[in-house]
Amino acid sequence: MPGGQSGHRYRGRFLQGEYSHQMVSSLSVNCNTIGMRIFYLHFTKTSGHFITLRQWYSPVYFCETPSKDTPMTEPSLWWREGIIYQIYPRSFSDSNGDGLGDLPGILSRLDYLADLGVDAIWLSPFYPTPDADFGYDVSDHTDVDPRFGSLADFDRLLDEAHARGLRVILDLVLNHTSDRHPWFLESRSSRENPRADWYLWRDRPNNWQSVFGGRAWTYVPERDQYYYHMFLPQQPDVNWRNPEVRRAQLDVVRFWLARGVDGFRLDVFNVYFKDEAFRENPFRPGLRAFDRQRHIYDADRPEMIPLLRELRAILDERPGRYAVGETFLSTPEKIIRYCGPDRLHAAFHFRFLRSPFAPRAFRKAIEEWERLYAEHGIWPNYVLGNHDVPRMATRYAHGEDDARLKVLMALLLTLRGTPFLYYGEEIGMRDIRLRRSEILDPPGRKYWPFYKGRDGCRSPMQWDDSPHAGFTTGTPWLPVHPNYTHRNVSSQQENPASLLNFTRQLIALRKEYAALRRGEFEFLPTPTRQVMLYRRREGDEEILIALNFVARPLRLSLPASVTARSWHTLLSTGTVFPSRPLTALDLDSYGVHILGTR
Repeated sequence: MPGGQSGHRYRGRFLQGEYSHQMVSSLSVNCNTIGMRIFYLHFTKTSGHFITLRQWYSPVYFCETPSKDTPMTEPSLWWREGIIYQIYPRSFSDSNGDGLGDLPGILSRLDYLADLGVDAIWLSPFYPTPDADFGYDVSDHTDVDPRFGSLADFDRLLDEAHARGLRVILDLVLNHTSDRHPWFLESRSSRENPRADWYLWRDRPNNWQSVFGGRAWTYVPERDQYYYHMFLPQQPDVNWRNPEVRRAQLDVVRFWLARGVDGFRLDVFNVYFKDEAFRENPFRPGLRAFDRQRHIYDADRPEMIPLLRELRAILDERPGRYAVGETFLSTPEKIIRYCGPDRLHAAFHFRFLRSPFAPRAFRKAIEEWERLYAEHGIWPNYVLGNHDVPRMATRYAHGEDDARLKVLMALLLTLRGTPFLYYGEEIGMRDIRLRRSEILDPPGRKYWPFYKGRDGCRSPMQWDDSPHAGFTTGTPWLPVHPNYTHRNVSSQQENPASLLNFTRQLIALRKEYAALRRGEFEFLPTPTRQVMLYRRREGDEEILIALNFVARPLRLSLPASVTARSWHTLLSTGTVFPSRPLTALDLDSYGVHILGTR
């Protein structure tokens, strides 16, 4: 590669051999002018490895990449085109046999993630914690729980992720701390100590309720006062109105940015501030006590906007940093309020998580996001699963069949917006059923059998068919799903028709076509409500996506705006055909067909 310059990015296309005409999936070829010029490449169909320029020059053609169809064209906007993969650390990979996943375990799986083709990993909390809420009760925001590793392990993970072109996003829990955090231990000790006002204390509680049940106030004899906790009593809410608290919390953000992280997911950020006068929430009908209130005084207070501006200014000091917020009790109006050039880059809207398996339901959610984008410039994001809800496969799949999951994965990865993948979704992991004695999640233990908690969606990652699915050599903290013997990464890698390989193909397609990453989005009319048909366009690229949501084959007549062009199959669960004009599409049961014009 004559003329390669240090610090420049290059992209390439294979011209011969097994991977002929396959695009390099990680566009991060960096020239190093010192010593042997070695750079890292990750291929669509292999794990990454190191090679020299001399080894590569003859079979590969490279061109410099400030082109419009490169995902990293504008580094500060990587999150618009990237795919973010959520890892629940204690369930992903255990390196030392103690039954708990850890940071070195995640590091050992980075090649798998790079091969999958995701662009960033989001790590759920790994900070020191007494585990009242499995990491969301933090006792030190600037360290690593020894069970998960050390700060040195984190730095190594960060460096190795970056070397593979993977960004790293951290889960920040700043609404509350653990009741064993040094701040709270001092605050509860008296009314006169330096941190007496770092939490929310009242002589008499108001009517606010806890999300996890019961009153949101707990009495402390040392102060003869009550403290507020929106969640568990072990999770006291901090007082964001206190300038010292504000500085300390923003210093946490600066601490991790200085270590090199690429962004944050902000846990329940819109409840940081509560009404200064602690007015009581008005009544509304509902089943649980928490649901029988309109949460107008314990959430979404106007003071949140100046804080978001301050946070965004800190992020913008380092180009390319990103923040996405978990909006508690999310609505489109809240997303509009909290996102923008001087606020958050994005906020979750979880309508997909509540949608039945029907085109009409998903279409409504998509149209809502498209409206937010058209009217307010808020880039969409889509989520089909996370650590708080039953898994996608549990909600939608029929038994062990993955046909419906392929429809949903195709939908997730071909929409305009940032897709989030929850670990194990790419292999169709199901929730594990637990006996009451096995339940660890606090709300599950409290409300069983009406609510069985979130343990089911947090079971260990299923890597292979060895004992405990290759997750650990010890006893796992939660049982492994019994289907791991046939549902695992290793077996699906060997099966060309597996959900894992289908997901890889979708991701590779998304990386190759700018239309799928950032192109215009348009729903197209269909003669049946059982099919979703839409088009993505960017420049000369045009891509058509047809998804069959029913368990029988369908013949789909195409609108005139489509039949005027020649189409060829890019990816399909059924028939593949070369370029030709089309008037109709034959879709298999739960069929996916993605077509292109070039």
